[in-house]
Amino acid sequence: MIPPKQTTLFPELGAEEQTIKPVNVASVPQRSPFRYPGGKTWFVPTFREWIRHKYPRPRVLVEPFAGGGIISLTALFENYVETVVMAELDEEIAAVWQSVVKANAKWLAKQILEFDLTKENVIKEISHTTNSIKQKAFQAILKNRTFHGGILAEGSGFLKYGEKGKGIRSRWYPRTLARRFRDLDFIAKRIDFRWADGLEVMQEFSSVLNAVFFIDPPYTAGGKKAGRRLYRHCDVDHETIFSLCETIRGDFLITYDNAEEVRIMARRHGFQMRLIPMTNTHHAKMEELVIAKDLSWMDAYPTVHEPKSEYISSKIKKDVPSR
Repeated sequence: MIPPKQTTLFPELGAEEQTIKPVNVASVPQRSPFRYPGGKTWFVPTFREWIRHKYPRPRVLVEPFAGGGIISLTALFENYVETVVMAELDEEIAAVWQSVVKANAKWLAKQILEFDLTKENVIKEISHTTNSIKQKAFQAILKNRTFHGGILAEGSGFLKYGEKGKGIRSRWYPRTLARRFRDLDFIAKRIDFRWADGLEVMQEFSSVLNAVFFIDPPYTAGGKKAGRRLYRHCDVDHETIFSLCETIRGDFLITYDNAEEVRIMARRHGFQMRLIPMTNTHHAKMEELVIAKDLSWMDAYPTVHEPKSEYISSKIKKDVPSR
């Protein structure tokens, strides 16, 4: 058996300084066209370390709650896998990925470059009702780049001030966005996109031995208020996610908000957990919960630690399977 590879998250540091720390997202290649709430750009270095430990090398990465898709795109552009399976239930986000896999990425790039971005023009464009997937995709990108926080859920509105008072233009970088879509065209044939329920996709690929999963579910019950503000589809059966993970023949990595109910479910299903530092969109330092079958490879980093054991009620204890 091949021994685990040496951890190299920060190869410029000496061995005694190796650590996982809040990532400067500007240092990570920006592959996704979305400016997405809850995006995982900050998690890319940790994902790289995880997938480098996989032996034999996985052929497929499944991302059942894809959203902006940065993990799947990283896996493809950096050739960690041959194919990704991306699932997303939100119709507007799905339209963008559908357009990419249907060879309309260059068309979207052209539309972005030629669009005269004013509030009036955006309102006119997004008010059109269309059956065209690529037109829906363009409307979604416009909203994502001009709405507050990139939020597409009902009730979201235009940026008022934005970066340096630029308003709706503060997140509109047409050349950069166009380049990202042109780049996506190179890997489009390696994306198997599903406009579908992520749980169904998990079940479909759970028996595939050479498939790995990156699972970043919506908010749990404790965060539903924030979830409904950020996402159209924030209701998911989290217990089913954990039950499905027990059936996965390959491997998986889950990221969650650090909630007590999640920690209880993870322990009940016998999975390992670690807390990893992150910085949220408001630049506040927090900790994200990482869950998997085996997270021993993370123990080399002093800033990563196991969460404290919380009280588990007698009812829950009864449900814990003996191992």
